[in-house]
Amino acid sequence: MIIGSRLKDARKQRGLTQSELGDLIGVGKSAVCCYEKETRNPTLESIVELMHVLGVSADYLLGTDNIVKPKSAETTEYRTMTNEELTFIDEIKKDKVVYEILFQDPKRGADLVKKKIG
Repeated sequence: MIIGSRLKDARKQRGLTQSELGDLIGVGKSAVCCYEKETRNPTLESIVELMHVLGVSADYLLGTDNIVKPKSAETTEYRTMTNEELTFIDEIKKDKVVYEILFQDPKRGADLVKKKIG
């Protein structure tokens, strides 16, 4: 699934409406709207067209533009993170107390966050 907010941002940066983008990639306005709301996935062909029209990579649209290799992994396993995920982690690191609580025991940290906001 593509990241709808990234598609919308790239479309707006090119000064295109949903209708105009749809015309350029061969789909209707409603399809572009669904892609941006992440309620429908574009075909591979449409992703390629989006890349060309918007001047972005598939990695950017899919949110796999950052590859992270965990430091403590015994075996090499690469993961992908979006810019938004990396920004979130950077923001958490700014508060040492919050960082320690969340990352000392990640499962407990996630449970605390869920209780607070959910």
